[in-house]
Amino acid sequence: MLVAHQLLKKYSNLTVVNGVSLHVAKGEIVSIVGPSGAGKSTLLHLLGALDKPDSGSVTIDGVDIFKLPSKKQAQFRNKHIGFVFQFHHLLPEFSAVENVAVPLWIGGTGKKEALVLAAEMLNTVGLGGRLENKPSELSGGEQQRVAIARALINKPSIVMADEPTGNLDSANAQAIHDLFIQLRDKFGHTFVMITHNEALADMTDRVLMMRDGRIEEEKSIKA
Repeated sequence: MLVAHQLLKKYSNLTVVNGVSLHVAKGEIVSIVGPSGAGKSTLLHLLGALDKPDSGSVTIDGVDIFKLPSKKQAQFRNKHIGFVFQFHHLLPEFSAVENVAVPLWIGGTGKKEALVLAAEMLNTVGLGGRLENKPSELSGGEQQRVAIARALINKPSIVMADEPTGNLDSANAQAIHDLFIQLRDKFGHTFVMITHNEALADMTDRVLMMRDGRIEEEKSIKA
């Protein structure tokens, strides 16, 4: 469902992503690991159309996203790609349910309907009792669950997660990874995740090792 071909990205004279090709199947959880500076986050931004490659292509659900006009590209990204970052980027003045509803509002869904759908999604990630709490009233793990619910609210084809447990303790990190697996098993969600936690990476279906802008090794975890 995702195919990247010969992605190249340079900043000045520095090649950050160097001819990367990869594929991700529907319902698969793929982790990308490697040392700092390997190009992992830049690659994820290219796969999620947050940044444009100097050359190469990314196709999601049969759509070559970089051939779309910029407005159509933004619409495609909002509808088909979910993002979870190390920092949750929740709006502090909004409640949990309002934060989750934001992508629906951007997409034109009415306020009342969006809040109902957002409440259902928060219940799915185990926060049905925290709908009206502001981010400051939630724990770190709860804040990240709100961010995950927001990423999933448009039922995206794929979720890009950049160090989603980087700011969490080991118990909360494990819980978030367990949640990804539960969501995949229940709803068929597809995840591409960057992590420095090798034990958690080994819970995913495949591990891609990145170094110096290239994918140097691939490890399949599934039997």
